[in-house]
Amino acid sequence: MRPGTHRGWLLRLVIAFGFAQGAVSMARPAVSYRALALGADERAIGVIAGVYALLPLFAAVPLGRRTDHGRCAPLLPVGVVLISGGCVLSGLAGSLWTMALWSGVMGLGHLCFVIGSQSLVARQSAPHEQDRNFGHFTIGASLGQLVGPVAAGALIGGDDMADSSALALLVAGAGCAIALTSLWRVEHRDTTPKSRTGQGDRIPVGRILHARGVPAGILISLSVLSATDILTAYLPVVGEHRGIAPSVVGALLSVRAAASIACRLVLTPLLRLLGRTLLLTVTCLLAALLCAGIALPVPVWALGAILALLGFCLGVGQPLSMTTVVQAAPDGARSTALALRLTGNRLGQVAAPAAAGLVAGIAGVAAPFVMLGALLLLSSGVALRSPGEPRADGDRDPAGAGAGAGAEAGAGARRSSTSGLRRSGDV
Repeated sequence: MRPGTHRGWLLRLVIAFGFAQGAVSMARPAVSYRALALGADERAIGVIAGVYALLPLFAAVPLGRRTDHGRCAPLLPVGVVLISGGCVLSGLAGSLWTMALWSGVMGLGHLCFVIGSQSLVARQSAPHEQDRNFGHFTIGASLGQLVGPVAAGALIGGDDMADSSALALLVAGAGCAIALTSLWRVEHRDTTPKSRTGQGDRIPVGRILHARGVPAGILISLSVLSATDILTAYLPVVGEHRGIAPSVVGALLSVRAAASIACRLVLTPLLRLLGRTLLLTVTCLLAALLCAGIALPVPVWALGAILALLGFCLGVGQPLSMTTVVQAAPDGARSTALALRLTGNRLGQVAAPAAAGLVAGIAGVAAPFVMLGALLLLSSGVALRSPGEPRADGDRDPAGAGAGAGAEAGAGARRSSTSGLRRSGDV
């Protein structure tokens, strides 16, 4: 099957991603509340949030290399099992260090699922469909981010925060397991690389990182994901300090996720209107201002409005940074390039929460959002200097694009490294 001819696999992948991301989005605030109940302070919350990204930081590139030269689908059930296990074991943990450990397992599972699923989207999408399909794919993440915090807020509360947060983590683990039911026939055999590149023929990481557009895509993705991650981990802490109930905090996080869904539904007309470069620049700039606005002592309704606008702006960054990296990466290294993007994401998830915990301990719980504003402002400048969309050559062969994970999958595929738009690997 040529890439782009049938999209039933994409719907099934979006459904599975929705359940997996919903479990993670439910578990992350639940972990924060459970840690608070076990005596954690702002610094400890930052450390636990950082450990979530630590194991993926080291595993991303090897998994990307493997995916470049093999199948993508096997990573998906592995990811689901690790996420479910991490959620359940976090709910059963009785100390902060064990919570941090199982949070890391959860993060590793999320990495496996995301590398496999993003590589599938890139491998099975024609070049001109990649912006759209990545946008639709990330709707699954936004749906999970919409439902997860609301479910967590509904379960967490009362006098016994430790038990209610543990229950939320157990429910998250069970919910993630449902994703397994939607993972049938998501990978077409004829888009799997026909040959495997030898170890000595692998494209060096340095060459991938020097490809124009790859560093910009990595930084934009890092900034957007760091903003989403710290928002998920620290809005409960802000709520505690401002007297906002956990159910309201969950609703606020879901408002942000709903706005991201709305953004991705209208992504195609926005791209036609502004183009990828200008759209990324404007949304990163607005997100920087809105992140800083969270630090202000505004009423809950104003905080909800800020989060809605912020969610819309952040919804642009992830799918377009995926396409930016895929289209800029050398042939035969699409999944590795996306894995490097994920490494940047996880580096941000390690460093940003740790820095947020330090800043919060020194300057208060609202200070991390000012830090995020500065990071997004930098990303806005980088987006402005990133390469624009490649020429829409009508003779690009989608089958050639389909072999982005390592080997050419169609006769007559163009060999130009600037025109082969292929596969990948990342919320």
